[in-house]
Amino acid sequence: MNEVHSPKKPLIFYYMVAMLLVMLFNFIAMPWLSQYQIQEVDYNTFVSMTEKGEIGRAEIQEADNRILFTSKDEKTIYKTAMISTDSQLVQRLLDAGVSTSGEEIEQTSLLMNILSWVAPILIFIALGQFMSRKLMQKMGGGNSMMFNMGKTNAKVYVKSAEGIRFDDVAGEDEAKENLTEIVNYLHDPSKYQEIGASMPKGVLLVGPPGTGKTMLAKAVAGEANVPFFSMSGSEFVEMFVGMGASKVRDLFKQAKEKAPCIVFIDEIDAIGKKRDGQIGGNDEREQTLNQLLTEMDGFEGNTGVIILAATNRPESLDPALTRPGRFDRRVPVELPDLKGREEILKVHAKKIKVAEDVDFNKVARMASGASGAELANIVNEAALRAVRDGRKFATQADLEESIEVVIAGYQKKNAIMTDHEKRIVAYHEIGHALVAAKQTNSAPVQKITIVPRTSGALGYTMQVDEGNHVLMSKEEIENKIATFTGGRAAEEVAFGSVTTGASNDIEQATKLARAMITRYGMSDDFDMVALETVTNQYLGGDASLVCSAETQTKVDQQVVALVKREHQKALDILRENRTKLDELANFLYEKETITGEEFMGILNG
Repeated sequence: MNEVHSPKKPLIFYYMVAMLLVMLFNFIAMPWLSQYQIQEVDYNTFVSMTEKGEIGRAEIQEADNRILFTSKDEKTIYKTAMISTDSQLVQRLLDAGVSTSGEEIEQTSLLMNILSWVAPILIFIALGQFMSRKLMQKMGGGNSMMFNMGKTNAKVYVKSAEGIRFDDVAGEDEAKENLTEIVNYLHDPSKYQEIGASMPKGVLLVGPPGTGKTMLAKAVAGEANVPFFSMSGSEFVEMFVGMGASKVRDLFKQAKEKAPCIVFIDEIDAIGKKRDGQIGGNDEREQTLNQLLTEMDGFEGNTGVIILAATNRPESLDPALTRPGRFDRRVPVELPDLKGREEILKVHAKKIKVAEDVDFNKVARMASGASGAELANIVNEAALRAVRDGRKFATQADLEESIEVVIAGYQKKNAIMTDHEKRIVAYHEIGHALVAAKQTNSAPVQKITIVPRTSGALGYTMQVDEGNHVLMSKEEIENKIATFTGGRAAEEVAFGSVTTGASNDIEQATKLARAMITRYGMSDDFDMVALETVTNQYLGGDASLVCSAETQTKVDQQVVALVKREHQKALDILRENRTKLDELANFLYEKETITGEEFMGILNG
């Protein structure tokens, strides 16, 4: 049973409680305490003291039928019952010189006066101590918040038998080789020092998100027998100027005390951006960066401390940070190739139960372009699908379906399309597949489906490369553009009209055509002139034109002409194979999902 936690109370609640305690003390506790400071005497004693001149002041309280009076020095208060038959009371007091001016006699002593001031202060001090203790517990420290400012909160790792090791990281052999050398240096520096080699001061891991940069750093922590400090770049940035620089100093002070050791800074671009010198910039971030530059390679060396850093925005880093002497090595952690994807799948498949006949090479080919994190997600989705279907292990079909889930989303079971829309989608997808199959340089068709997906796709055609494909020729790109236009072309050939289903195809075809002209130098008019620059290559690769308005107009004209030419080629292919187009579209309409073997069987039959 899950434990139910009571909700945390706001600060105003505790202040209201404190105010209530003060009010209760003043209105209940004080009167109750004060009654013990008044001495009660009989009436005869009152008369005797009056005659002897031992009374200082007196107060007749007829409503309460009592008399309050004080001693001559007014340090003691007495109380007695009033006798109504004593008609000489007032005169007797006047003859004795007792003041009966009507001033109210204070019923509290000096002790009570002190308590009335001190008690509320003590209550609020106790409340303050309670709140500060709660705040420190929330911050996770034993010291106060002010004393923690400027102190690093880096996590320290040591060698662990259960941690991530290099064997747990697949698909990045070059990166592991670089990092293994650093671990070996820390274990046995003498063999490097014999030849005069010095320890690299910094290693910068760069690559797209999800490729395993942080995992590689954790693997170093698992392999090394030295302390490993881990911290995120955003943790250095503070509200107060100078606190970030103080954290850097404190981090390196701790690291030097435990040298040799490794310091890992994740997402270093948070503090390492270029200093542009603009007025109104973040002085705190620049001071933090300056302190980091000094610690890495300043007048005082950091012998025995190696810096590992990870980022997916290397172009935004300050040149002073990335120069040799600070970050001596840049290790690219790119998307894995076919072999790397297969190894990554096998590593993650060890965590689940899989069938013995699973072909990881085929799954790796279908997952072209996937990162390590996406491949891990694919394996997990396969295991979840096996559980949903009541199986004890994941099969080949589970892995293949999980690729489609990661790429296009889950199947929409309740999606309702009319028969006419379903037939249009069937022709659209067969148009893509048929144009791809009739072009020699296009990847073979793996699967065609018209089952709608949660991503919004009404269907898709999956093409799989047979092996690693690093370079693309001009003809291959043109064939790919023609394949993108094949869906719209099939609608035109079969129905004589067009729909909105080709919006993504149009976007992809236009993007490829523009890249051919502006970035790849595949235009006769512009030759090998770069008309576009790419920023954030690991975060989507946003591009911007760097040419005149006249040149942009020519670029637009060539892009339109190129896409129109490939569109016409797709139309010609489909018209020449109209019979096969109809046969395949009708077969897909009936089956909803067909394999590449079924498609090629009908096409070549």
